[in-house]
Amino acid sequence: MLVNYSSSSEDENEVVSNNRKRRKRNNNGKDESRKTQENVIQGSRNSAPGMNESSCQARLPLPASVMEMFRDSEEPQIDDSFQHGGRIRSFQHERGNWASYVYLQYKPEDVFLDMLDELRVCAEAHGITLTPAEEFHISLSQTVVLRHHWIQPFVQSLRSALATCRGFVCVADKLKVYSNHEKTRTFLGMEISTGHTQLLEVVKRVDKVMEEFDLSTYYEDPSFHLSLAWCVGDFTEKLQHACLAELQSLLDGHEDGISKIKLNCTELRCKTGNKFFLFPLQ
Repeated sequence: MLVNYSSSSEDENEVVSNNRKRRKRNNNGKDESRKTQENVIQGSRNSAPGMNESSCQARLPLPASVMEMFRDSEEPQIDDSFQHGGRIRSFQHERGNWASYVYLQYKPEDVFLDMLDELRVCAEAHGITLTPAEEFHISLSQTVVLRHHWIQPFVQSLRSALATCRGFVCVADKLKVYSNHEKTRTFLGMEISTGHTQLLEVVKRVDKVMEEFDLSTYYEDPSFHLSLAWCVGDFTEKLQHACLAELQSLLDGHEDGISKIKLNCTELRCKTGNKFFLFPLQ
């Protein structure tokens, strides 16, 4: 039997060939590893940290209800005087500011409203157009500005200051012309003739609360009155000299005897923004 033995040169060739194959496999592994690392690096360059494939997709739009939550803070407030009868603000509107004042409310009867219509017709004949008051009241403070977070402590202080006030009666019987400080509105009112002393006592207590919050106090020598109607602009002189005497004569001679308005003062009110607070008197 013949047996073939490989020569040493063939063994060497085989070893060299096998070594080359191993190096090639090792090199291929390194190449693949390098490519993987490069892909990872390249991907990290193209993507923001922490983002995955799903986060790269288009985000869903926010619900309309959420968008509306912040619309008011983005849109500027436009003060349109035509929306409230041509009246001009005494101070600039600012978000978070609440116009506030203390007053006594008068709930009119039909005979009072009829009498007011007659007074307006008389003033119209003299070229003065009067608008009825939205709410008939006697002011006991100036209109001041409260920040929203002041409202609760302010009301609490008012309640404490007015806790021992007793109820009283007011009578208004004389027409008088008034204007605001800026002369942008003119008012027709009925001056208080009975109850002036009691009203001064209430104002004294309200003023203490105003001072506590560093707000304006009431007028030094107030003329308490029941506001009836108003017009835009300064018509003080014209209303006083042209038709005030005629209006007073019409009031005094009214067939229903409405020349005197009686107010039973059993509670005070504070209006701040669109909120109302009641303060019952003893």
